[in-house]
Amino acid sequence: MMAENGLGARHLPAAPGLLAQFGKRVPLVRGDFTWVYIWGAPLRVMHWIAAICIVALVISGLYIGRPYFSTHGEASSHFLMGDFRFVHFLAATLFVMTAIVRVYWLFAGNKFERWNALFPVKPRDWKNMIRMGTTYLTLRSDKQPHFLGHNPMAQVSYTGIYVLAGLMVLTGFTMYGQSDPDSLIFHAFGWLPPLLGGLQEVRFLHHVVTWVFLIFLPIHVYLAMRSDYLERGGVVSSIITGGRFVSSDEKFEDYDLDAHRTQRWPKETR
Repeated sequence: MMAENGLGARHLPAAPGLLAQFGKRVPLVRGDFTWVYIWGAPLRVMHWIAAICIVALVISGLYIGRPYFSTHGEASSHFLMGDFRFVHFLAATLFVMTAIVRVYWLFAGNKFERWNALFPVKPRDWKNMIRMGTTYLTLRSDKQPHFLGHNPMAQVSYTGIYVLAGLMVLTGFTMYGQSDPDSLIFHAFGWLPPLLGGLQEVRFLHHVVTWVFLIFLPIHVYLAMRSDYLERGGVVSSIITGGRFVSSDEKFEDYDLDAHRTQRWPKETR
């Protein structure tokens, strides 16, 4: 048993395969655990709203760029393109609102949510990023530094995604403003087409970044589920409940468990 071997929950041996586990009893994990609150409610709500918006934006945006199905009869009778554009603009507006909340939470959130936990600004972050990269390349998980929040490689990837999301907002509202040259949006974003070389370049950039999001999303979901499956860390559930149970034997680079011990999960006696 794990407790008899003196091992923490994260060091459970990985199962031979995910499909082989269906229908089998989940092994009982014994040890001394502490509940740690990581993600606040505003961040979790923002995360799931943004996820839904991104899916809606990708589906509707690809249709607007190149309709992949049509209906019979006159287009004016169905207004299909108009409906897709409405969904696209509505999702974009909600996405911008979640971005505003996220920017505010970079300064108002807890230590895992603030800007210095998202961007690798410390020399230690870059050293740990090299260690994480080495772990991924060599598949030596026993050498991997552990984090409760974002590890340095995740910090870099999320920072890049935020930059690309900002670029999508700029190019998207630039194209939206073209429908009304007298509107405030047209004048507010009118500087972008000359900067990029024309409106067609704005459309092309918007389309290319869409595919970056299409590539990022499945990788993001896979890595989160992989971490849960291999490390038993509760990464996926933490973005729903806000926290996770961690073994008292764990050592984290971004959290002193002994100094912040709050709620303990008692060791089993049987």
